[in-house]
Amino acid sequence: MRILDRSVYVGPSHYAHFPVIRLVLDLGVLEAWPTRRLGDAFVDALLQALPGLREHGCSYGEPGGFVRRMTEDEGTWLGHVLEHVAIELQNVAGAHVTFGKTRETTQPGVYDVVFEYEQEDVGIEAADVALDLLQSLLPAELNLANFDPSFDLEARRDGFIRFAQRRALGPSTASIVKAAEDRDIPWLRLNEHSLIQLGYGCRQQRIQATITGRTSHIAVELASDKEETNRILSHLGLPVPRQRLVQSAERAVAAAERIGYPVVTKPYNGNHGRGVSIGLTTPDDVRAGFARAQEHSRSVIVESFITGHDHRMVVVDGELVAVSKREPGKVVGDGVHTVAQLVEIVNSDPRRGIGHEKVLTKLSLDDQATGLLEKLGYTPDTVPAAGEDVYLRLTANLSTGGTAADMTDVVHPDNAEMAVRAIQAIGLDVGGVDFLTPDITQSYKDIGGAICEVNAAPGFRMHMAPSEGRPRDVAGRMLDMLFPPGVATTIPIAAITGTNGKTTTSRLLAHIHKLAGKRVGLTTTDGVYIDGQRTVEGDMTGPTSARIVLRDPAVEVAVLETARGGLLRAGMAMRHVDVGAVLNIQPDHLGQKGIDTLDQLAEIKRTVVEIATDTAVLNADDPHVLRMGAYTKARRVCYVTLDPQHELVREHIRAGGCAVALEGGVNGQMITIYDGEKHIPLLWTHLIPATLEGRATFNVQNAMFAAAMAYAMGVRLEDIRHGLRTFDTTFFQAPGRLNVYDEHPFKVLFDYGHNAHAITALCDLVNRLRPVGRRLCVLSAPGDRRDEDILAIAKAGATARFDHYICRRDDSPRGRGPSEVPELLRDGLIANGVSPDAITIIIDEQEAINAALQMAQPGDLVLIFADALARGWKQIVNFRADGHGAFAAPRAARSVPRAAVTEEAPADDDRPPTPTPELPSSRWRSMGDDVVVTQDGRGVILKSESND
Repeated sequence: MRILDRSVYVGPSHYAHFPVIRLVLDLGVLEAWPTRRLGDAFVDALLQALPGLREHGCSYGEPGGFVRRMTEDEGTWLGHVLEHVAIELQNVAGAHVTFGKTRETTQPGVYDVVFEYEQEDVGIEAADVALDLLQSLLPAELNLANFDPSFDLEARRDGFIRFAQRRALGPSTASIVKAAEDRDIPWLRLNEHSLIQLGYGCRQQRIQATITGRTSHIAVELASDKEETNRILSHLGLPVPRQRLVQSAERAVAAAERIGYPVVTKPYNGNHGRGVSIGLTTPDDVRAGFARAQEHSRSVIVESFITGHDHRMVVVDGELVAVSKREPGKVVGDGVHTVAQLVEIVNSDPRRGIGHEKVLTKLSLDDQATGLLEKLGYTPDTVPAAGEDVYLRLTANLSTGGTAADMTDVVHPDNAEMAVRAIQAIGLDVGGVDFLTPDITQSYKDIGGAICEVNAAPGFRMHMAPSEGRPRDVAGRMLDMLFPPGVATTIPIAAITGTNGKTTTSRLLAHIHKLAGKRVGLTTTDGVYIDGQRTVEGDMTGPTSARIVLRDPAVEVAVLETARGGLLRAGMAMRHVDVGAVLNIQPDHLGQKGIDTLDQLAEIKRTVVEIATDTAVLNADDPHVLRMGAYTKARRVCYVTLDPQHELVREHIRAGGCAVALEGGVNGQMITIYDGEKHIPLLWTHLIPATLEGRATFNVQNAMFAAAMAYAMGVRLEDIRHGLRTFDTTFFQAPGRLNVYDEHPFKVLFDYGHNAHAITALCDLVNRLRPVGRRLCVLSAPGDRRDEDILAIAKAGATARFDHYICRRDDSPRGRGPSEVPELLRDGLIANGVSPDAITIIIDEQEAINAALQMAQPGDLVLIFADALARGWKQIVNFRADGHGAFAAPRAARSVPRAAVTEEAPADDDRPPTPTPELPSSRWRSMGDDVVVTQDGRGVILKSESND
């Protein structure tokens, strides 16, 4: 039994809408050994190791369901058991996870095991521990793996818990995150500790534990300076103990004698009660206390010892929100059990765990505890009298085993006012006051008391889950301060997926938002853009790049191109998007990563609309996309269609739904928005530069999607129109997406199309254009596509009746032979009626592009499908004939009228390509500046030396 592969999904995926880990598990010979065959001894040992498995409901939906699955009929397989053990181990470590599912793959004995996690590395470690645990319980003859027979479950489990605790959010931070999730406020962990971003983009707030991004640095410094804090509060007339700061043991003794015994020693900048000694009554006690404090700080504070109960008072945004009475870790004698036995009894409380694992921490008989016992003349074997309190800690921190009782409702108003004044005096937005008083219900003015300390990062654990009394939503009050009612917690987010058109649509939508005055964060296949500037280069269509945008405090709108690869590899970056769009589902990347059919591909891409909250924008002309409407929980569905007679869309509009349709008119085709009773003519397609006067149907559709999404996101109609009319397909705005270069005597179309659907769309455009000269094509396909996909690309390319094809391969063959892809394309073209004489194989992309440009003559149209976009575009722009080509591209030619394209051809035009005029080479100059192209309604005229 071994793990072949693992994937970590950071957000919504086709498995779940929350983080999960997927394992590919090979059972090997254990495929023949379900739990019933392994026997009751295996099940009993597993339940003894992890008793919590008895509560797992599994498919039965009730406690005990998983045990039934293991023991009834033939039982269940170990992949399923591993899933439950990984979940339970995380629960034991303090995580709250429940989801899992296991399915056999097409390969016998190999399973997909999926389970929920809270912390990535903890989830991965849980799987490894689960694997070792299961192997340790197998009969010796089945344990074929290289397994250590000395495996100690208890040690490994406790080690795992400590591993998880070191990586988990602290209890205060976790409580804030939980409160954020309850309020549907998104959050991101920014480091391995407690730095958290709440909200996205320009709406974000940051916290670190209970310090906020608004907390004054000066206030934090003051709170850390216990001597200065004492002085400031004293000057305001607030109750504080007498205090001295010292750097040596003898000065500590001198300070204690001036202040008067008993005293307290504590580190100058300590926390969590570390190094604190109380009730010191002799010089030797003070020296020992000084030494203990100096283990944590060079400077030590000596202050008067105030008797009374220890209280933590938390103030948020100028209001006292919680008060807890804290008591040090102790046991209470019963006259029967020893101290050690009483500790075991206390630790058996299910609320106690290791560190911050649970609401209370287990007691420990460590050096401090035994020292306190020695002062009483006790040992761990002493039997205390019934009712006797035996303290094992000097301080009342929960992290050392203390307890807390809520006192918020009974605190005296004078004490509440005192706490608020103290926090305001230091300048904190969130702060804790440690207040000693005999009775918090009475005024300090009457019975005394003193502020021992002010905390800039007070812990919330004791208030959120007190040992006694009512829990207080301190974290919620903190979030109310950061995000008052009515204040946005995130930015508008749009996610776009599909097979083709994603990049153009994403860029177009970002362009619309930018012209509307927003700072846009955009992710695309060529990089991350912030406010129009590329900040990261590369294919940025996965969750990592999305989080770059969501983390940026300048971003006001996020437009996220979301590709299949990122969805399959790691899911999405956020739990929800405002608008999710699916453009189309076409054959591409099939046969990879377990995705073999269009239905499977649709399920992957459907995630985008499943997590849309406001609007799902769907292509009504694509049946795979149309069916996605049944899976979205968005407030509304907006259909996009090129067919104004679409029956389903018509019924959707009549029912008050939203749609964007293409309607015919006297002046051409109009993009029209329907929304309830509204009928909004938006823009003629021929006015959108990216559509090449409406001929590029695929860009008409992309413009419709961008308009639909912008409309759903509340962009004004005039801003949408302005964005559509000013977005073109220059290489600058949309590299590799229908880029047109016509400053040569011939026209070049440059595109990244790499599947049959994209090739078909471009070939359809070529058929709509009427090149005066020949049609030339540089064709390729990615090497990692199936043979049938490459042949489909060739078939699509053959539909445009190009006069000549140059078949090439990408720089990376992706596992193919050096000429395998070009040869497949050639075979596919020939099979679809292309003459072998019209096909040339040139393997290298640069050489292939150069050959096509050299071959081109005035009036020709050259369609280049490219892979290295920047390099290929530079070749086109910088091209000059080198003497082997028919024509040069002189600078003077840039002023020549565009002759390569005339009016749109009829849809049923089946004329043969217009032949290029052939003139004897002696009658015209191929390299001179006299070669010009003019337009006379029939084709091209060459100015010859004899002026014929």
